[in-house]
Amino acid sequence: MKLKHFALIALAPTLLVSGIAYAQFKKPEDAIKYRQSAFTVMANSFGKIGAVVKGEAPFNKDDVAKNAAVVSILSTLPWQAFGAGTEGGNALPGVWSDNAKFKSAAEKMQVAVANLNTAAQSGDQEAIKKAFGAAGATCKGCHDDFKKK
Repeated sequence: MKLKHFALIALAPTLLVSGIAYAQFKKPEDAIKYRQSAFTVMANSFGKIGAVVKGEAPFNKDDVAKNAAVVSILSTLPWQAFGAGTEGGNALPGVWSDNAKFKSAAEKMQVAVANLNTAAQSGDQEAIKKAFGAAGATCKGCHDDFKKK
């Protein structure tokens, strides 16, 4: 089974569960834990790609592709947990007071990690480095504007 097919099969239940999860945030703390968990797992896989890009880990096309697919899939999950009444955690008030800017930043990140996933699936190390840098810049921009230090 190709990795793309695996990713699509893995994504379907995740999207279904994520839609259900939105309705299941009974307390703001539940939403905060959900989004922090999604970001933690995403950061773990992103960091593994970063180690390869920085030359700290050997390049293994399959590992990079798997980690990029994980990041791409998870990039769709945390946003539903930023609804009204879920303020707190590591998120700054700007997430809610300037929600249009926050949503735009989230969309840019999702596009950038989708591009990283495409580059990773190709196995082209230079394309991966370039796409990783662009994805990292979108993460940093959002962190700078919307995450507590």
